[in-house]
Amino acid sequence: MADDGGLKRSITGRLLFFYVLGDVLGSGIYVLIGAVAGEVGGAFWAAFAVGVTVAAFTGLAYAELATKYPQAAGASLYVNKAFRNRGLTFMTTVLYLSATFAAAGSLAAGFARYFGQIWSLPPALLVMIVFVGLLALVNYIGITESVVINMAMTIVEVVGLVIVLLVGIIYVGQGNADFSVLVNFSSGDNIIFAIIAGVALAFFAMTGFENAANVAEETIDPSRNFPRALVGGMAAAGVIYVLVSISAALVVPVDTLANSDAALLEVIRAGILPVPVSIMVLVFAIIAMIAISNTTLVQVVTQSRILYGMARQDVVPAAFAKVHPTRRSPVTAIVFSAFVVVALLVVGDLLNRIGLQIDIVERLAAVTVVLLLVVYAGVIIACLKLRGQDDTDDSFRAPTALLLVGLVGNLVLLYYVISTDPGSLLWCAGLVAVGLLLFVAELAAGKRDRPPGVERGTPIDGGN
Repeated sequence: MADDGGLKRSITGRLLFFYVLGDVLGSGIYVLIGAVAGEVGGAFWAAFAVGVTVAAFTGLAYAELATKYPQAAGASLYVNKAFRNRGLTFMTTVLYLSATFAAAGSLAAGFARYFGQIWSLPPALLVMIVFVGLLALVNYIGITESVVINMAMTIVEVVGLVIVLLVGIIYVGQGNADFSVLVNFSSGDNIIFAIIAGVALAFFAMTGFENAANVAEETIDPSRNFPRALVGGMAAAGVIYVLVSISAALVVPVDTLANSDAALLEVIRAGILPVPVSIMVLVFAIIAMIAISNTTLVQVVTQSRILYGMARQDVVPAAFAKVHPTRRSPVTAIVFSAFVVVALLVVGDLLNRIGLQIDIVERLAAVTVVLLLVVYAGVIIACLKLRGQDDTDDSFRAPTALLLVGLVGNLVLLYYVISTDPGSLLWCAGLVAVGLLLFVAELAAGKRDRPPGVERGTPIDGGN
């Protein structure tokens, strides 16, 4: 494809594969594997297998659209191309922005749980607030998160999961494994219900298409490399998730996994490896926290960039388009994003203090899933509607039947999460209201001028 003067095409197919693998693999399995085990039982590996399959079908829609429109913007761009409705495009953007807020909150709570395994003295809420604050500071400083660094962080994440696999292999080799646990379901009379319950949580660990789509503009030969990297990365992540789940189920009783704040650490605590357990627990906890930090940083960066872009389109107050004169970071957007995430965590803590007893990790993960399922369903519908438009000889075409299965899968999961956790809708509404209030504030202000030194089209390199 000829150079069109846009962003530099420098991401090879191999780098994009690792980018997708790192983004999808992420840290969801470190945070939610215990919750999934509690929902499904010993066969919770099946939830990850089904989850990655449904997610992969959604990924096919992204693959097709990214090869037709290799531009940074993701779902908002695709919905706008399909429906040419500014309100619908705005809501898609707000839904995704809200999902990043909820995901960052869930991951921050997961980070605090692993941190608590090393040092239990600081209150969990304080750890979460400091964690979010430090990532906001990194975002402000503008430390570059290139795909090469992402690949390095992916290797760290994979190392932790390989350790879990190694424990499982040794355990099986010792002849101690009871393979019957792998077909045990918590709801013996309704296996499908048990799997759906697990998939609804596991889906949190399967997402990442939006971030991958946003680098399509910088990918070499996107028509060829993007579908292969996206599908290949999803498949590789799915295999790793299933194998890690099987290993954990064989080594540790399901009840222990389900009741643990840091489930994968229970595999390490089994003492299978010929290394002192205390050392391995420390090493693995650090690996888990690095994995969680990397994934959360991506969410934090995304939040500030979405707000920045919305401000430049006069959708939210112009202050969010203000960048630091030397760091070139969207300062107001960064501070506001951190405030929203911290507010979610504080609300969760207050609700627990008054006796409502919510699991903030699972609640915010459910909120994330609800919001993303709506966005992903919209992307699949947009993909089907845009069939026959802007096609080229190089465009990737996803099988229609698989897209329809993916759409049905998304809608089934959406219905299940809402029906079993209706409280998540209140959190979703609160987050969406934040975006709507910013829009109303921009209308009420009646000012469309940019901050000093900021003009339309001014580049922002923030380093991320």
